Amino acid sequence: MHSFAPRAEKDYLTLHLRELPYFRSLVRAVEARFYQTLPLPAPTLDIGCGDGHFASVTFDRPLEAGIDPWLAPLREAQKRCAYRLLLQADGASLPFPDRFFASAVSNSVLEHIPRVDEVLLEINRVLQEGAPFYFCVPNHQFLASLSLGKFFDRVGLHPLGDVYRAFFNRISRHYHCDPPEVWQERLERSGFELLEWWHYFPPSALAVVEWGHYFGLPSLIVKWLSGRWILIPTAWNLSLPKWIVKRHYQAHPRTPKGVYTFYVARKSATR
Repeated sequence: MHSFAPRAEKDYLTLHLRELPYFRSLVRAVEARFYQTLPLPAPTLDIGCGDGHFASVTFDRPLEAGIDPWLAPLREAQKRCAYRLLLQADGASLPFPDRFFASAVSNSVLEHIPRVDEVLLEINRVLQEGAPFYFCVPNHQFLASLSLGKFFDRVGLHPLGDVYRAFFNRISRHYHCDPPEVWQERLERSGFELLEWWHYFPPSALAVVEWGHYFGLPSLIVKWLSGRWILIPTAWNLSLPKWIVKRHYQAHPRTPKGVYTFYVARKSATR
């Protein structure tokens, strides 16, 4: 078991707030803290690296390789120098030899991939025996915890609640919001051993993310026009969003009611 022991000298929340909308910053800052107690032997592969911001904040060294299917975020990642190698690639067809990597991460990515079993098999193929694989995804409690959906349920409008949950799932591009048992079966079929998992991010914190999608629309316009989420990343400009999310960041994130799950797996020696 790995104890929760975030590094006090690094403020992951502020580091994320400087470049991301406050609701995304909250989730990513919480997740960044988990990695600080986990061994990450080199070379490391990041599946779905995106624009590289998460890796640049979370890890103390450039990761050896990052892949993503989209070119635009890879161009941003290249500017951040968080990877030694960046490739545009499909996770179901990784351009690496067998048993090349000593570890792999995939942070809030696998839930967006329809053919996730194919991706897991490919990740297993490129990992060395016993190599750790860390990933996190929304779980089976995510949709049921959405505040607006729960409101519709309370007032007897269950069909409208279901419509809202389907809508939010669609705009979040989620294909998989599954319990640990489902992920364990997937991992074992793909040649992994599940060592540990924990739920995190309670419904109260999810409400910040949920409503942030709507209140954060101005940030989306800024991104379209300028290429940046935050135009003025100064302390005074970040003080309000930091005040909104700080208590959720400072609270212990592990909870049985958490709507996300973090997984610690490794490649089985028998694969």
